[in-house]
Amino acid sequence: QVQLVESGGGLVQPGGSLRLSCAASGPIFSIHAMGWYRQAPGKQRELVASITSNNSTNYAGDVKGRFTISRDTAKRTVYLQMNNLKPEDTAVYYCNADLTYYKGTSFREYDYWGQGTQVTVSS
Repeated sequence: QVQLVESGGGLVQPGGSLRLSCAASGPIFSIHAMGWYRQAPGKQRELVASITSNNSTNYAGDVKGRFTISRDTAKRTVYLQMNNLKPEDTAVYYCNADLTYYKGTSFREYDYWGQGTQVTVSS
């Protein structure tokens, strides 16, 4: 059973920093890309940042220069360093992984999601 487990959310004051982590586990053959999405109350889930297997990154416009995504391939973990946080960054942050996993003698590709971690930016 493939799982994504997130950690690192919490309450922080405007201008503060948080680091989110997401570790993938289970019968994984390869991870093609990982990313972070967020969903604020009453809004659709949106991409925050993503990183591919060759470390190509992509960021939403409003987080460029403040957030940094990185990955540790050996640990199957993706990180999101969030600096200069703003109240509008408040949301539930979800980890996503596009990966290939083993199923018996075959391989299958699937898009997995973590359970989400709350980030609240408030004074």
